Amino acid sequence: MSQQSYEESYLGQMRKLVGKEKMLIIATRAVLRDDDGCVLFIRRRDNGRWAMPAGAMELDESVFNCVVREVREETGLEVHAATLFAIWSDPDKTSIVTQFGDPYQVISCIFQVNEWSAQLVTQTDETTDAQFYPLDALPETPSHYLKTLAELRQFEEDGKLIVR
Repeated sequence: MSQQSYEESYLGQMRKLVGKEKMLIIATRAVLRDDDGCVLFIRRRDNGRWAMPAGAMELDESVFNCVVREVREETGLEVHAATLFAIWSDPDKTSIVTQFGDPYQVISCIFQVNEWSAQLVTQTDETTDAQFYPLDALPETPSHYLKTLAELRQFEEDGKLIVR
C-alpha cells in the first residue's frame, strides 16, 4: 500500500508553515463490523497501539473519500458505503499534542462502514496487524474507542447524529 509521506501530506505541509502553533484538523474514523458483529482494530506501526482505522483529511478530499482512503491504506479493504453517526469537536476533549510536540484540535467525523469488500491486509505501511474482535474481547485501546462504540449503539437506537 503505497502512500504519500507525512511531509508530503497537507498536514505535513501546513505544519512546516505554522511551526508549533496549534492547528485545527479534520479527521475521519471508521467502525467496520464483520457478519458476526466483531469490530475491526488495527495495530498502529508508529506507536504499537490498537486503534480503529482513522486519519486526517487531505486538501481537495471529501470526508467520505478520506474514510475510504484511510481504511484502504490501513487495511486493504474498499469502503463502498458508510454512514456518518458522530462528529466530535469539543476542544476540551479533542485537543491533542503528538509525540513530536505538535498541538492540534481535531474535528472527528466518525463513520459506520455499511458496505465493504476485499481481503483484509494485516500489515501495511501504517499497521503491523489488523483483526476483528468480539465486543466482549476488545484489545487494549484508548477509552475514546469504547465511547465510539457506545455512541454507535446510541445512533442505531435513535438514528440521531451525535454532535459533541
